[in-house]
This record gives sequence, C-alpha cells and structure tokens, in this order.
Amino acid sequence: MQDSDLDDLFGQARQPVAVPAALMARVLSDADALQPVAPVRPRKARLWQGLWAGIGGFGGLAGLSTAAMAGLWIGFAQPTALVAVTDAFLPVDVVAETYNILPGFDEFLDEG
Repeated sequence: MQDSDLDDLFGQARQPVAVPAALMARVLSDADALQPVAPVRPRKARLWQGLWAGIGGFGGLAGLSTAAMAGLWIGFAQPTALVAVTDAFLPVDVVAETYNILPGFDEFLDEG
C-alpha cells in the first residue's frame, strides 16, 4: 500500500453518503416521537437551598457551629499558653496596647 492509496481511501471517506428519503423520514419520525411534549424548565434554586447546599448540609452546619463556638471560647477565655505564644511573636508594645473596637458613646464625647 502506497501513500497515494491511503489518500484515495480518505478521499472516498470524505464523500457524502446518500441516504434514502424513506429511511431518513422514519428516523426523523422516531426522533420526533421521543421528544418531550413540553420543554421541562429547571426549577430555580431558592436562596436557602443554595446556602444549605453550599454549607454542606447537616454535617457542614455542625462543623461550622463547632468552629464558631471554639473560636468564641478561645477569644473570650484567652488561655495562658496562647498568651505566651502571642508574646513570643509580637513585640511587647503591641501586646500591651489594647484596642476598643466598639466604643461607647462616652468616648465620642471626650475631647482630644
């Protein structure tokens, strides 16, 4: 087999195949019979369903609430070991200084 023989075979494969009209009509009628009558529209995902799926269901909610409670407790209790680690990494001036994130109304009245 030569390269030209292979080119001739590919050329024959590129030629359109003539399909009888009766066969094409039967195929198209079968395809029309299998089509749904009305198009099925996808349901819109509600906000809470999307949020619930994004969290991961009950397991994700349990993990999220456990992490939130642990973070709240660690932030509130300030374990001694955590304070020692913080003192080792941050300078003394930064650790000693406190920041009031939610000031009261009295602090807005102070001049200065």
